[in-house]
Amino acid sequence: MKLPCEIIVWEVLPCIRAALAEELLQKGLSQKQVSEMLGITQAAVSNYTSKKRGSGLDFPHDAMIEIYRLAEDLVHGSVAQDDLSARICVICMKVRAKAGVCDLTRM
Repeated sequence: MKLPCEIIVWEVLPCIRAALAEELLQKGLSQKQVSEMLGITQAAVSNYTSKKRGSGLDFPHDAMIEIYRLAEDLVHGSVAQDDLSARICVICMKVRAKAGVCDLTRM
């Protein structure tokens, strides 16, 4: 049995990072720049963009809007590291509100 927090860490957060990395790459950033912005390795960015990790979650519309806005703000340099964590939490809460943690076990 997976605990709800395990589901978030292993399933939801990688999907959020993958969607965010994809948005940043579409805005013309390199994998290296994306990795530095998100505090992850360049290999992780590669795994996210090649769908080896962080795929399989259909985001609710409001969560996708937040991902897009966060990517825009990151590109413009208007997000501090503490704010990045808080904004990812907001996205996670939107996903959890729509899907429910129990439903996420079926991913």
